Amino acid sequence: MFIDAMVDRFCAARREEAIVWRGQSVTYADLVERTACWHGRLDLAGIGRNLVVSLEADHSPNGIALFLALVERGCIVVPLTSSVEKRKPQFREIAEVEAIVAVDADDQVRMRATGVTAVHPIMQQLKGIGHPGLVLFSSGSTGAPKAAVHDMVPLLEKFRVPRKAARTMVFLLFDHIGGVNTMLHVLSNGGTLVTVQDRSAEAVCALIERHRVQILPTSPTFLNLLLLSEATSRHDLSSLELITYGTEVMPESTLARLREALPGVTLQQTYGLSEVGILRSKSRSSDSLWVKIGGEGFETRVVDGLLEIKARSAMLGYLNAPSPFTEDGWFRTGDAVEVDGEYFLIKGRRSELINVGGEKVYPAEVESVLQELEGVEDVTVSGEPNPLTGMLVRARVKLAAPEPLPEFRRRMQAHCRGRLPAYKIPQKVELVEAAMHGERFKRMRRD
Repeated sequence: MFIDAMVDRFCAARREEAIVWRGQSVTYADLVERTACWHGRLDLAGIGRNLVVSLEADHSPNGIALFLALVERGCIVVPLTSSVEKRKPQFREIAEVEAIVAVDADDQVRMRATGVTAVHPIMQQLKGIGHPGLVLFSSGSTGAPKAAVHDMVPLLEKFRVPRKAARTMVFLLFDHIGGVNTMLHVLSNGGTLVTVQDRSAEAVCALIERHRVQILPTSPTFLNLLLLSEATSRHDLSSLELITYGTEVMPESTLARLREALPGVTLQQTYGLSEVGILRSKSRSSDSLWVKIGGEGFETRVVDGLLEIKARSAMLGYLNAPSPFTEDGWFRTGDAVEVDGEYFLIKGRRSELINVGGEKVYPAEVESVLQELEGVEDVTVSGEPNPLTGMLVRARVKLAAPEPLPEFRRRMQAHCRGRLPAYKIPQKVELVEAAMHGERFKRMRRD
C-alpha cells in the first residue's frame, strides 16, 4: 500500500520541515517517530487493527500522526472536527464507530472503545479485505449529511506520482475531502503543511507572510471575505504563488477583484467531491471560470446538462443513503455545466435552480452581480414559491453598514438593470446581520 511508500519518502526528507503548528516546526523525522509511537499507544489502549475509529482532531502534529498510524493499521478512519461538535454523537452512530481517538486543542490525546460492533455491509466489506477506509460526512448545505465510505487503497494511488514540494496552508478542514487531499498531497511530496487555528483574513495573511506560504487552497466565500478585509494590503504576500479555489461556484465578480488585488498570483479552480475525491484541474486562465478537469483515474461526461464522473477512487457507497451511481458506475454530481471543448463552466447545483415562469436562474450568477454593489459583504440567492411565476428570486444580503431596506432595494435594482434580465433581479430582499457561511467557508443558501 502507498502509505508505506509515503513513510519511506518521509525518511528520505527527515531533516525537512513537515508541519508548522502554532509556530512550532515538526520535521519529517519527528513525524515518523510520532507515528511509530502511536502504534504502541493504540495497542495499549486496546485499539486493534481494522476497527472503525473516529479521529476527532485537527491538522495538529498528533492528529496527522494518528491519521497515518490508523491507516497503516487498516482502520476505517472517521475524521471529525469541532465544526460538527453537536453532531458528533449522531455521526458516530451512523458510522458505527468502535473506538474514539480525540485530540484536543493542545494536541493532547484521549482514547476509548465504544463497545459498538460495525455491521454495515460496506464496513464488513472493508474489514474482510483488510483495507483501511475513510468516512466523510457531507456539509449538509443541500440536505441531510451523508456518510461516504472510501477504500483508502485506491484513494491513495493518486499520490504515487511525485509532484513539486511546496509550503502549503492547510485551510480546508481535517474532515473535509479538500483538507484530507491537501494533507496527503503535501506530505507525499516532502512539502510543508502550515496549519491554521484562526481562519480570519488577517490571521491567514499574517501566517502567509511569516511562514512564506506558496500555496493557499480555500473557498470563494473566504476569498470574498479576504478582499473585503483589505488584509492583502497590510501584509507581505510575495511568497504566494498559487491560490486554488473550490467547494462552491466562484462568483465572476470575486474572481475579477481577486485578480486585481493579487496580480502576481496564479488562480486555479479545483473540483472534487466527498464521493469521488479531488480531480486534477487546469483553469483556462487566472481570470477564467472555465476549467479542465479529470486526469488519470477519472472520466467525465455530461448527461442532460449535468456532470457525471467515473473514478477509480470513487466511494464504495453511503452508509445512510441510497447509491447515487448509475448502473454503469457513473456518479451523478448534480452540477449543471456548459461545455466548450475540454473545458467546463460549472453553473451550480441543479437542485438550487430557480425556475421563474419557465426561465432558469442559477444563484451564483445573481450573487456575483450583487457582490459588485458597494457595501455588500455577503449575499445568498435562492428561490421562493410564487403563485404567478412558480418561483421568484430571493436575496439575503449582509451589509457592511446599516442602510434602510427601501434605499438598498432602489440601489440594487438600478445596479442590476442592464446586467441581469428582469426575471433574474431579486423580487424579495432581506437584510441580515448573521454570517451566511458555515465553518467550512461555504455559502449556506438555506435559512
